[in-house]
Amino acid sequence: MGNLANTLKRFFSNKNTVTIIGILLGFVVLYFAYQWRVSQAVTPVSVPYAKQEITSRTLITSDMVGTIQIPKSMVNSSNNIVTSSANVIGKYVTYGAIIPINSLFYNELLVTEDKMPDSAFADIPDGYTIYSLSVDLHSTYGNSIYPDNYIDLYIKATDEDNKIIFGKMIESIKVLAVKDSQGQHVFESATESRTPSELLFAVPNDMYSLLMKAGYVTSGNIEIIPVPRNASYSANPGETQVSSEYIKEFILNQSVMIPDEEEDDSTTTDNNNNNNSNTNNTTTDNNKKNS
Repeated sequence: MGNLANTLKRFFSNKNTVTIIGILLGFVVLYFAYQWRVSQAVTPVSVPYAKQEITSRTLITSDMVGTIQIPKSMVNSSNNIVTSSANVIGKYVTYGAIIPINSLFYNELLVTEDKMPDSAFADIPDGYTIYSLSVDLHSTYGNSIYPDNYIDLYIKATDEDNKIIFGKMIESIKVLAVKDSQGQHVFESATESRTPSELLFAVPNDMYSLLMKAGYVTSGNIEIIPVPRNASYSANPGETQVSSEYIKEFILNQSVMIPDEEEDDSTTTDNNNNNNSNTNNTTTDNNKKNS
């Protein structure tokens, strides 16, 4: 027993032996640590995926969702991947997004029903009204006018002498949506080709009235033409405003101005004048009595 103890003592007192044992132990620890991490990384987990293309504003139903196994590391590296079908079914694809076929679901692309207002009517400022301009593939320059583009509106018409009138009427007007004849957003599907039928804008109330009158006037053959601009124009939009007083007056002269607001203003002014007159008369009478 004593000989064994002496042998072990001499063995471990040798620095080379201790170094070799330390290195071997280090390799063993690294090996098992590596195997554990690899196992954790490649361990498959089940996540939902899209069995078909799901377009913007679509309610996701169970028949659209399947499950697929992916490495756990993919889920750990992205907090946006939805890992449960229960968190997908019953939700909507957010506006402007498309979930391609065989794609995973991401939290940022899913919203609940109460978060799904039609973007064309969201955040419209007070004093503005939605205006819809009828268009086609030709007037949109081969379907080249997109939501959030800033464009100009031109007018083509003929005067009393049958001469052509053409010029810019309103400048820097933002396109809120481009829809087809079925009311569907033209650009929300990557696989379905849709033809533009109307452009939606939000314009100040006075411009809305002007545009509607231009559309209803039958004399002069008035035509409203959308004209797109370059990217810089949309990136640095100016104020939406009437560009031509001549064209504005040309349209207004062929329509009747409803005087309601003017009458209201006139009534208010008359009432104020009467009140001031009554006050002055009362003051004068009181002064006479006091004297």
